[in-house]
Amino acid sequence: MENVFKSGFVSVIGRANVGKSTLINSLVGEKISIVSDKPQTTRYNALGIYHGEDVQIIFTDTPGIHKPKNKLGEHMVKSVTSSLNEVDAVLLVVDGGRDISEVERNITANLKETNTPVVLAINKIDLLKKEALLPIIANYSTLYPFSAIVPISAKKNDGVSSILTELAQFLPEGPKFYPDDMITDQPERQIIAEIIREKLLWMLNEEVPHGIAIEVLQMENKPGIVNVSANIFCEKQSHKGIIIGKNGELLKKIGTISREEMEKRLNKKVYLQLWVRVKENWRNNNYLMKNLGFE
Repeated sequence: MENVFKSGFVSVIGRANVGKSTLINSLVGEKISIVSDKPQTTRYNALGIYHGEDVQIIFTDTPGIHKPKNKLGEHMVKSVTSSLNEVDAVLLVVDGGRDISEVERNITANLKETNTPVVLAINKIDLLKKEALLPIIANYSTLYPFSAIVPISAKKNDGVSSILTELAQFLPEGPKFYPDDMITDQPERQIIAEIIREKLLWMLNEEVPHGIAIEVLQMENKPGIVNVSANIFCEKQSHKGIIIGKNGELLKKIGTISREEMEKRLNKKVYLQLWVRVKENWRNNNYLMKNLGFE
């Protein structure tokens, strides 16, 4: 008897900074989503695609659910809640080292309005003592009737294969939606923009990063080299000075590490030019948000 091939879509949800992007990168086996220790890093529903022998799982990486403070925040939260009824399964990721919060309670309350199977991934178990894990599992078991609960460390790739096994059972029989060599459906320009934004998140203080957006102005492929030029938008003139740094040193460093990763991704030399522009209050401007790809 022939093996049945399954394929389907899984929405990855959870509050900010629980490790969703790190987990998707681990599940797919390559870096798809940017990773940062600052909350609300992910802004796009970026797809990561897992290819197994008899299964293809398409993961949707959603923004961390949080209380929105502006139109961008509202857009991010709306994109999470609207996705729950449109997938074959939901993967809820929580931080095992943090108590159950109002966010998790709100998420599970919303999930009760759907018929979608939900797998719970308790992340960051590498930071826990072994005896602490069972009470955490018990607490979450009373919160919602999860289809499965899987303790993991996305950072150390521990337990990740068990998530794939659990999710596969909820997928329907179906065709491959994507070819085997495709691990994301993000446009190349969006990947380039996210690389730059990730480096900014790494290198800036708490006040600046979430008022930043990247606009790729040019991406010109030539034999052996790609010319990339991009705007870095920030909300305040003072932030512009911080991003550029003394004598332009910080912007130069951001450009260097961004270019190095782009070259690895594109397997070509990259010539990168960056400009910093001030767009006050852009996160509450529908026109600017649309131009920057958020709506």
